[in-house]
Amino acid sequence: MARVRLSVAERREELLRAAVEQIEARGVAAVRIADVASALGVSNALVLYHFSTKEKLVAAAFRHAAEDDLAQLRKLLGRRTTALRRLRSAVRWYAPTGQAKGWRLWIEGWAGALREPALQEVTRDLDRRWKAAITEVVREGMTAGEFHCPDPDGTALRLTALLDGLAVQLTSYPGAVSRSRAQEWVDEALARELGLGAETLSAQER
Repeated sequence: MARVRLSVAERREELLRAAVEQIEARGVAAVRIADVASALGVSNALVLYHFSTKEKLVAAAFRHAAEDDLAQLRKLLGRRTTALRRLRSAVRWYAPTGQAKGWRLWIEGWAGALREPALQEVTRDLDRRWKAAITEVVREGMTAGEFHCPDPDGTALRLTALLDGLAVQLTSYPGAVSRSRAQEWVDEALARELGLGAETLSAQER
């Protein structure tokens, strides 16, 4: 069957999504332009027309994935409920025990960023925007008197570091820690950072 003719924007998005899937499956170092082209049944030349080098394709694919993640984060943090509920929902979604997808992709991204400046820029921007979003909702909760947090910026950094570290353990070393134990640590860290008791967080489940 003939392929449906796509607009430039639609074709670009199709290529980016295919690139994300191939990076997850093969890794940044091993993935090739040919892998992305083959997955879609198109020519290498078409991929190169939109992204002149593999490095540009990989960086664009990670940025595309980052924007998807950030859109979901904004959705969770923009709900009309308490700051505590929004913050816990976002942390639980982002945690490696939650529903966020693509931890293998981001671990690949961190590794690739050590050698590729364009990829480092993408991962650093995602990290900065994630921390900024968490910091903002923490400050909103403080203003509303929901919890006490003397260092919102530090809280965002520490929570992110914990979640990222647990993601590496759960993704790279199966069995190193159970998902239930990891979730307990995340809840304990969140309660500690916000100056809350465990019972307050438990009440959010009801």
